[in-house]
Order: sequence, then structure tokens, then C-alpha cells
Amino acid sequence: MENYKHILLAVDFYEHSEAVANRANDLAIKYQAKLSIIHVVDSMPITDATYGADIPFNMDLTTELMAGAKTRLAKLAEKLYVPKDRLWLEMGSPKIEIIRVAKENKVDLIVVGSHGRHGLALILGSTANGVLHHANCDVLAVRLRDD
Repeated sequence: MENYKHILLAVDFYEHSEAVANRANDLAIKYQAKLSIIHVVDSMPITDATYGADIPFNMDLTTELMAGAKTRLAKLAEKLYVPKDRLWLEMGSPKIEIIRVAKENKVDLIVVGSHGRHGLALILGSTANGVLHHANCDVLAVRLRDD
């Protein structure tokens, strides 16, 4: 088996996401691989039920979400010494965007956190599960414990 050359860290900025970042960084150091980072702001439409499902929620929220994510992504990149040209801030379906960016950039390992959810979250699926089953490269799902 060949060593990994390009690792993509998929971050969600939830609690314990630092553990996922540290694992990806450790692997990048071990394999002397490039490390890239992606964060995807989920574009799931938010609507106001009183107006029906066709009226999207205030678009200023999207702008604020993107701005906040951009700041957090820049801080993480600085901490991990990842250059700006290997950062992606996308909007859309997290699993689709992660897989797209990985394929377009010849990533050979995606590192993502897995919360091990149960019940409804398990039925709906998770980003980690979607990436695991559809990526064209290896995927490491770092188990995150909800304490």
C-alpha cells in the first residue's frame, strides 16, 4: 500500500472537532502528506412554516454563517499550517461537496468525524456515512464521544 499524499480534513466545527483535526494533522505529518481542509455550510433550506415551504429564511443568516465559518476555517488553517490555497469553504450538501473537492484535488484520504448517532439521526444518515460510502478514496471516520 502506498503512503497517503494528500489528506482532506472535513470539519464541522462542532464540539470535539479539534480531535478530528489533530488526527488528520498527525497523519499528514506521519505520511509527509499535504493537508487540506474543507468546511461545508449545509444549504438545507430553512423556512418559516407560517408562509409555507416556498419562502426561504432571511438570507442574511447565510451570509453570517459563511462569514463565521470563514473566520474559524482561517484560524484552524493557521494552527495546522495549511496554506490558503488548500482551504475550501463550500455551501451545499456536506457529503456531496466533500466528495467533489476530494475528487477534483486528487485526495487519497478524507478524515471526518463520526458522532455515532442513533435513532432518527441514524435513519437520516450522516455526513461521515455518506462520505464513506461514496468517496473514491480511503475515509477515516474518527469516532467522537458525546460525553
